[in-house]
Amino acid sequence: MAKWTPKHEAPEPLEGPVVATITGGTIVWFILFLVQLPFYGWYRDHGHLQWLWTCLAGGGLGLIGIWYVRKRDAALKRAATLDPAPVE
Repeated sequence: MAKWTPKHEAPEPLEGPVVATITGGTIVWFILFLVQLPFYGWYRDHGHLQWLWTCLAGGGLGLIGIWYVRKRDAALKRAATLDPAPVE
């Protein structure tokens, strides 16, 4: 089997307000969890409890994501101050 080689250059990664985006998404997951919480009995009776727990899991994973992107953002800023030359 031949090794695959790309035929064109990869696009530049998109950089934007990553921390704000992840934080906003995490807040939305927790809000969805809290909005559905009063309907716990209905979800249980109709077999839809996974909707509730999916929102809670999304919020929990979002907290991990916030931690990760904040560390990444700090590392990128630290690297930029150490080596001001652009990476090509």
